[in-house]
Amino acid sequence: MMNELIPLMVIVPLMAALLISAFSRFNTVTKIFAFVVAICLPIIPIASNYGLHYFGGYEPMLDNVTNVMFHPAITYSFTFLQQIFIAMVGLLTFLVIFIYLTKYKEVSGPYLFLLFLGTAAVTAMLLTDDIFHMFVFFEILALAQVGIVAASSISYSNEMALKYMILGSIGSPMMLLGIGFLLAMTGSVNITDIAAAVHNGLVDVTSPVFLMSLALIFFGWLYASGLPPFHTIKSGIYSKAEPHGAALLQSFTVISMISIVLVMFRIYSTLPIFEVLIVFFSILAMILGVSLALTQTDFRRMIGFLAVGELGFIGLGIGLGTQYSITAGLFQALNEITITALLFIGFGAIVNATNEVDTRKLGGLLAYHPKVSIMLLIGGLAMAGVPPLSGFQSKLMLVQASLSCGYPEISILAIVVSIATFVVFVKTYYSMFLKPKPNDLDVEHKEVPRAMIFAMGILLIIVIAFGVYPDVVTNGISNFVGGIL
Repeated sequence: MMNELIPLMVIVPLMAALLISAFSRFNTVTKIFAFVVAICLPIIPIASNYGLHYFGGYEPMLDNVTNVMFHPAITYSFTFLQQIFIAMVGLLTFLVIFIYLTKYKEVSGPYLFLLFLGTAAVTAMLLTDDIFHMFVFFEILALAQVGIVAASSISYSNEMALKYMILGSIGSPMMLLGIGFLLAMTGSVNITDIAAAVHNGLVDVTSPVFLMSLALIFFGWLYASGLPPFHTIKSGIYSKAEPHGAALLQSFTVISMISIVLVMFRIYSTLPIFEVLIVFFSILAMILGVSLALTQTDFRRMIGFLAVGELGFIGLGIGLGTQYSITAGLFQALNEITITALLFIGFGAIVNATNEVDTRKLGGLLAYHPKVSIMLLIGGLAMAGVPPLSGFQSKLMLVQASLSCGYPEISILAIVVSIATFVVFVKTYYSMFLKPKPNDLDVEHKEVPRAMIFAMGILLIIVIAFGVYPDVVTNGISNFVGGIL
């Protein structure tokens, strides 16, 4: 059944971005409009039915000779996996826009434009079954991310945005070249058609062109997801964006990471080296992320590096390549979006109240901001994988998955990295909230915005709910994974 709500998930934020950009001089109207659209974003995917949407009404065609289906249209495929991730990003976009609208009297049209544009782009990347279409939105997303960083009022943010853009001008064309190679070999940009051609033996998987396309797309994926060697720039991006912006940016990163890797998985999973590469870079990310987080005194950089380490867990699940491990990896991705957003917003509330990001100069904040500190504590424990929170469930699944694949070393490593994450977090938490307040720290009469506490509360409920009832999500994800294996 054709479902008319599926394309709206991309069209609504895209149109909102354009309208806000055009009419941003009407401040009150812009605020109300942004708020209303933001509320709709999580509702549309929840209200929509699963199914496919063919743009331009071009139905798939059957080749009678080979019995292969061809998909001439740009196809959007909407399943439980897309539903849960798009709803989560929609909710996060709503919370971020809510924080932004309550924080500033005068809103910036271009900034809201970028927030909505980024949301539209990741939604399209998740839905599309067309690899070139995905690349186009990947590019749009990269520009939106650069803009969100450049538009923030934090010092040196322009420099960081420029660095990210320069790297993007290397990463993106390489990915496009890889897509070009696939098109040359299969005559199609539809992912299902390419995968069918590979699995039916119409493409020589040992040919240098096919292997080169993997190398190029893989490099673009490393750039998109901020895995090594791009981990420092990714954590830098987070630390130079406004805290609520950083919360949204990391969700964009996680979703572009999983949407590209699932496409690669469908096309290249027959190559043994593919899974080895993913596991290798993921383990590297886990080790580097935690080690670099230990050395940071700026807590925004610390969260940034921890976020990169958490990405390693996602990649690990996907790289192991079993239905259970991929389910665990995708569940970890969902948890990372909520937990990291909670931490970014919570630490942003602290920056708001103290104008200080150096943990050495902070202390004694528990007495002043008990709500924020307790929510942050639970968020940090969730990230480190402490039961009964959501992070524990997905990491436990990953440990079980690597044991059942016959890699106890990876299980041990995952546990060690989780413990190290716990140490990093507790150390930072102690120096900010528990140690005596330094004499020169001014925290009097500064309230944390209620919108931030509201947003943290919502995210915290999700973190606890997914921890207590993980099956609500994992069963649906597992069915999806069974479908692509």
